[in-house]
Amino acid sequence: MVKQDHILVGIPVFNESKFVDDVLREVLTYADHVLVIDDGSTDDTPARLANHPVKIVRHAVNRGYGRSTRDMLHWAAQDGFEWLITMDCDLQHEPALIPDFCERIAQGDVDFVSGSRYLSPSDTDHMPPPDRREVNQVVTDEINQRLGLELTDGFCGFKAYRVSSCSEMKLDVDGYDFPMQFWVQAVAAGLKIDELPVSLIYNDPNRSFGGPLDDQQRRLRHYRSTLHEEIIRCSQDLPDSAIAGLDLVDCESELPGASHG
Repeated sequence: MVKQDHILVGIPVFNESKFVDDVLREVLTYADHVLVIDDGSTDDTPARLANHPVKIVRHAVNRGYGRSTRDMLHWAAQDGFEWLITMDCDLQHEPALIPDFCERIAQGDVDFVSGSRYLSPSDTDHMPPPDRREVNQVVTDEINQRLGLELTDGFCGFKAYRVSSCSEMKLDVDGYDFPMQFWVQAVAAGLKIDELPVSLIYNDPNRSFGGPLDDQQRRLRHYRSTLHEEIIRCSQDLPDSAIAGLDLVDCESELPGASHG
């Protein structure tokens, strides 16, 4: 049984003054230890954060979703936590589901629990923007085919990481393509992975990824490029299906790592 004292909830924020107070008040009813990564906010998010009993790490400039996740894993390890639960701060991840992650963690048979918005569809689910659903499905299908997984959602940010299981990973992706690198390394390391159903909520379907990634096809190519590069790098520890049809020449990144949108 994992004690609450051994679980850290990590939340990356970037210009979330509209939501941060409500989210943190609710999160703190379910979690004793909360870390917020302020990823270079330029609104009054920093001032609002100061009103809550949470640990705050600030980036002087916007570094990106992947960098924020890496920092959360680093701080969880440094502070001796066994598990890190990550969630967003835009009301698309429900704090009330934190106990569900804690219950799954307590079973003790997994290293990584990934929230899925498509595992158990509900009548209350929102309709995702078509381009986002299509990119998610295409990339998730390829992850499953190449890595031998059975995921239904390769991109949800509501996750739980066994901190010690991530300690030897070589994670260096800063942007929204971070999950591509993580899935490959998780399989290469032999981590035990499970999905947990979470609500499908889109409060702002027009929210930007930032820069070129707002274009659907460029975003898809960018995600697949990161996935393919990592597969080639880790190929000796992956199933034969992972490398099928890949060529180093096709795996040059088109875009630099993208930041929070």
